[in-house]
Amino acid sequence: MLKIDAQVHAYERNHPGRPWAAKLQGPDAVTGDDMVAAMDAVGVDAAILVSVFTMYQFDPSYALEVYAKYPKRFRVIKPVDPTDPAVVDTIDAWAATQGTVAIRIMLNRGVSEDAADPGINRVLAAAARHALPVNLLCWGRLEQATALAARNPNTRLVIDHLGLQQPFEPPTPAQPFDELPTVLALAKHENVVIKISGACTLSHQAFPYNDIWDPLARIFDAYGFERCMWGTDWTRAVELLTYKQGVDAFTLTDRLSESERVQLMGGSLQKIYNWNFGA
Repeated sequence: MLKIDAQVHAYERNHPGRPWAAKLQGPDAVTGDDMVAAMDAVGVDAAILVSVFTMYQFDPSYALEVYAKYPKRFRVIKPVDPTDPAVVDTIDAWAATQGTVAIRIMLNRGVSEDAADPGINRVLAAAARHALPVNLLCWGRLEQATALAARNPNTRLVIDHLGLQQPFEPPTPAQPFDELPTVLALAKHENVVIKISGACTLSHQAFPYNDIWDPLARIFDAYGFERCMWGTDWTRAVELLTYKQGVDAFTLTDRLSESERVQLMGGSLQKIYNWNFGA
């Protein structure tokens, strides 16, 4: 079965040539070579490489270097800055860059909370012109994401990490699925899809994390598997589980049929991100 991880990260050690803005939870470095080795060890065929905002802000240069070395294994997403007057030019250039499949807005990183904000809507309109999906990190901002979906029906919005606040290290929040009703309500907007990424970090149980499956089933019912993409959010999740556990939790569970697993773990992603893997 083809397995494509909807979100992984790669980064170098901090150095003057490409200095970090801040430190992300995880190892001191996870190079492209490291990420490929981790994927090979657990049978993951490919992944979406999301340029690490914490370290590199809006600079995707390292992610593009990794893609250039492993063009058959990765596609790349970069964050964009809605407050930048030149953001449309940035999106135009990104859409023309080989190996790119989407952009990302970090709604909780100093971005306006107003769904009518001109900068955010300028980004969404520009992305729609290029048929580029827009990933939204929107935990704590689900109402805004809902309003943005309604205002921009021609833009494909990808809700990162189930739309739910996820821990970077133990303990897991007491009620990690508190905002699930709002996540489910978002499904009424046909331009919204959702990443089932980092889900295992919301479990209060050890592997195989059986307590996540009832809430996940409600998401699958609301969105349909064609609008859901599995991912690990590796290496952000490193303090809570291993990469193998993040993969095996979905490949070994009896809560998914084989056809559902195929769609969730790579089939829907290829359509959403327009990546015909292996072609």
